[in-house]
Amino acid sequence: MLLLLVAALLLVNNDSWYLIAIGAIIISQVLIIKNWKSAKWGSIINLVILLAAITTFANTRFNKMAATESRTILARAGDKQHPVMTKEMLNDLPAVVQKWLKHAGVIGNKRINTVRLKQRGELRTSQSGKWMAFTASQYFTMDDPAFVWTASVAMMPMVFFDARDKFENGRGASAIKLFAIFDMGSSANDYKTNTASMLRYLAETCLFPSAAISDCIQWQPAGVLSAKAIMTIDGLTVSGIFTFLENGDVESFIADRFYGNGLNARTEPWLIRFTEWRTFQGYRIPVKNKVIWQLPAGDFYWANIEITEVEYNCTKTYD
Repeated sequence: MLLLLVAALLLVNNDSWYLIAIGAIIISQVLIIKNWKSAKWGSIINLVILLAAITTFANTRFNKMAATESRTILARAGDKQHPVMTKEMLNDLPAVVQKWLKHAGVIGNKRINTVRLKQRGELRTSQSGKWMAFTASQYFTMDDPAFVWTASVAMMPMVFFDARDKFENGRGASAIKLFAIFDMGSSANDYKTNTASMLRYLAETCLFPSAAISDCIQWQPAGVLSAKAIMTIDGLTVSGIFTFLENGDVESFIADRFYGNGLNARTEPWLIRFTEWRTFQGYRIPVKNKVIWQLPAGDFYWANIEITEVEYNCTKTYD
């Protein structure tokens, strides 16, 4: 009866099924032991259910951690009312950046304070590796630059890993866990992780264009259709080059970023090439991109990413 209840909860996508499943397994296994000769093969079924329950528990805990972190940065941002953007606010920016922001729709729109979005796409872990599908959600704040990105990646049928990247108070952190249990690579609050996370934030400011006038970002001309963005937080500085199309759309971002973690991590050119644009709440932003590491051995085409949903100035998480 308990296992039938577990099945019913699974059918309605109720994550609490694993709690009842564990109780059912304990009772079932006691009965199997008492009738071992005739019922021992039931232990295999119990083991399968137990593994699924443990995985679900770990996945739920991982997602709750990320959700708590997301709510924390959104709560800190609050429901601030930002002014409507005007042409005069752009006067000190390079001409190509002004053109981009006007084309992106910032003039006449309220300055963005928070962002929440959803993504889907595919990534791989090596140049010859298999592409793996993923879905993700991400939250940003502007006044105190921060983000939390959470993804679930399907390595193969029945095998997945969870990933979380975070940037807050000038510090970065990342975690990758197989089945949300086994650590596949984590780092936090070291120079390489902090600068890599800050560079990611800087690159993704094109998703919330009014961040371009933030006090922590300075701009320098870098060509007719390019500009250098320099971001500084708590004495830590990173920079990258944005290149734009003639019409004002963002075409690419490139910067030297740490490739990998640990003592052997080294800086390599990290290129994001934008391929499609859409308008959300009056802001025109890039929604599809390719991420490429330009390594000495050749380009490592790492990810295809598509943004499927964006909402500005919303302080609630999706869950």
